[in-house]
Amino acid sequence: MKRVYWQATSMSRSASLSVALVALAGMILVEAFPVQQKQPWYPEKIAAARRAREAFALLKSERIRRGIPIDPVTDPAGSGLIGHPLTVVTSNTGYLDAKQITVNPNFAAIIVQLLKRTHLGKGDLVAVGVSGSFPALNVATYAALQVLELRPIIITSTAASEWGANEPSFMWPDMERVLWDRHVFAFRSVAASLCGIDDRGFGMTREGREALIHGIERNDLARIDSKSVADAIEQRMSIYEREAGDRTIKAYVNVGGGTASVGTHIGKKQLQPGINLEPPHAEALMDSVMLRFLARDVPVIHVTQIKKLALAHGLPVKPSGVPRVGEGSVYVKPEYNRWLAALALAAIAVALVTFARAGAARLLALSAGITGVLRSRGERA
Repeated sequence: MKRVYWQATSMSRSASLSVALVALAGMILVEAFPVQQKQPWYPEKIAAARRAREAFALLKSERIRRGIPIDPVTDPAGSGLIGHPLTVVTSNTGYLDAKQITVNPNFAAIIVQLLKRTHLGKGDLVAVGVSGSFPALNVATYAALQVLELRPIIITSTAASEWGANEPSFMWPDMERVLWDRHVFAFRSVAASLCGIDDRGFGMTREGREALIHGIERNDLARIDSKSVADAIEQRMSIYEREAGDRTIKAYVNVGGGTASVGTHIGKKQLQPGINLEPPHAEALMDSVMLRFLARDVPVIHVTQIKKLALAHGLPVKPSGVPRVGEGSVYVKPEYNRWLAALALAAIAVALVTFARAGAARLLALSAGITGVLRSRGERA
C-alpha cells in the first residue's frame, strides 16, 4: 500500500525555493550595505571631546613649563597625564594600561551619553566625586558637565594611585586650579580629602601627608579631616547637602575608586560601571557615598572598569597617541539601511504574492478540469 503525504498545491517547491532565494539575497544586501548612523547627542559629544582635548593640551604645556619630564615609555602619547610608578603621594597600586587608555578626549562623549541617559537637563545639580588617580577621566567628566551646562558640586581625593596625578608639585588640585584659572572650566572642587586608607592618608609617610595637605591648602580648598571611612562619608554628604541648599541633587558621578565614594576594596565592585538606579541586591553592602545617594533614589554614574567602558563604546585600548575627536562608536554606529531593508521585504512580498497567485491559478485550472470530467461522465450516464 502506498502512503499518501499531504502536499500544498498552492505553491510548488521551485516557487518556494525562488522565494527563499529572494529573501536570502535581500538579507545579504542589508548586511553588506549598512549606513553610518550618528548617535544621539552627537553635537554635545563633539563639543565635550573638543573641550577635553583643549584641557589636555593646556595641562601638558603647564607640566612642561614646570619642568616635570614626560616619560615616552610610560606615556607614549606624550600627554603629560601619566604620572610616576611611586611617589610620596601615591595612595595604592594602579594599572598603567588603564591610565593610558583614559588619555582620550572621546571619553568625554561617553560621559555626555551617560549624563543624558540619566535625564539630566540644563542647570541641574550634580554631585561629583573624583580622585587624583585618573586625571584624564576627571577632565573628560568636567568637559561633559561644562558642555551640558550642569551645576556640579565636586569633592576631590588628593592622593593618586600609581601612574596617576602623583607628582607632589602637580597633583590633581593643581591641575584643576590651572584649568579653572584659564577658564577652561567654570567650576572646581569645593573640598578635598587626603585619600588613601580611611580617606585620611593613613599608612602614608609623614612627608606624603604633609605634601597632600600643602596641595590642598595652596589651592584654597576646604580640607576633609576625617577620623574614619564612616566619618569621611558623613562629611562628604554634609558638604553636598550644604552646597545644594534647597535645590535637589539629580545625580551622583563617581570617577575612579576613592574610598569614601565607592567604599572599601569589596565595595568597589558592588556597583556596575555606567548608570546605577538602585542599590545592588546583597546581604552585606559596604557603606559609601554612592550607596547613600542610591538610597535616596538619586541615580549614580560609576566611571570605572576603564577597559570595559572603552570597548563598549568603540574606543582603542592600546592607543599609540592621543586619538582624534570623533573616533568611536559612541559617535557613529553602522546600522541597517532601513530603506534597503524595506525594499528587501517588498521584494519578498511580491515574490510570495506572484507565486501564490500562480499556484492558485493552477489549482483553479485543475478544479475546472475535474468538474468538466465529472459533468461529461454524468451526461453519458
